[in-house]
Amino acid sequence: MGFARLRKHRANQRIRDLFSETKISTSDLIMPYFVIEGENKPIKSMPGISRLSIDNLVKDIKETRDLGIGAVLLFGIPVKKDKYGKGAYNENGVVQKAIRVIRKDMGDIVIITDVCLCGYASHGHCGIIKSHPSTSLGTRKSKVKSQNRIIDNDKTLEVLAKITLSHAYAGADFVAPSAMMDGQVRAIREVLDKNGFQDTGILAYSAKYASNFYGPFREALDSVPQFGDRKTYQMDYRNADEALREIQEDINEGADIVMVKPSLSYLDIIYRAKEKFNIPLAAYNVSGEYSAVKKLSQGDKLKEKDLALEVLTSIKRAGADIIITYHAKEAARWLK
Repeated sequence: MGFARLRKHRANQRIRDLFSETKISTSDLIMPYFVIEGENKPIKSMPGISRLSIDNLVKDIKETRDLGIGAVLLFGIPVKKDKYGKGAYNENGVVQKAIRVIRKDMGDIVIITDVCLCGYASHGHCGIIKSHPSTSLGTRKSKVKSQNRIIDNDKTLEVLAKITLSHAYAGADFVAPSAMMDGQVRAIREVLDKNGFQDTGILAYSAKYASNFYGPFREALDSVPQFGDRKTYQMDYRNADEALREIQEDINEGADIVMVKPSLSYLDIIYRAKEKFNIPLAAYNVSGEYSAVKKLSQGDKLKEKDLALEVLTSIKRAGADIIITYHAKEAARWLK
């Protein structure tokens, strides 16, 4: 069939589907979850998404699995926070308990866990804070310029290693370091191997930009920085070549999967990464992107379907092998 004749048949959905160049399947999707101690708490800025208690989390993941989605990403919300984020590596922490329950009830689901401090630390930053007489020192990933307070990169690596081990012992399949500290993938790979977890994989937040699309997520985790911002350790959205260098560095350090976050404003980065690197590539369709679709569709489910699938298809078309999205369950139903 020539292109002219094909265009004439564009109203026939079956023909359109037959010749579509980019196809999404449920196996491409990962569903993110927020797990909390106690009762469920809806997230106002993310309609349809709630912080789930462990029992309700398990029920929801069973539904997710039955829809054909094979992997979940867990974020924990502790009962209490402190300046060191100690709850992140407590063996009886909310994520650690959730992993054990999920593993017991659903051995076939792939469990990925976020490894960071922002949701556990009272200051809302991704690392350990220290005072310093000068704010001009440190790498891009370690500085926080506010009242002479900076992130201690090396101390943070030690804590990330503790978090990683607590998740691995609980039964996580992959850990996903998102703190954007220098050397975090190497530190995590070394501690996993040293403790007998050679088969535990690393999904690295390699090109994580300091984005304005994270607002609803920070509401979900109550993780808005209490001073400064994260621009000194997350990437400048004006930079593209830097993203490729960061991805290469994480691959060299032992990442099994690399990620670009966010996705919709960074399709060029996804495309360039896919062209350059022969490694599984994930993209995070983040909270602000999800909420924007919800807002634009104004409760019209058909409109939401069209908007969300257009967004997800663009991410897949750009080159992502895996898409982390809060629309995963809805997309799975739409794709059936």
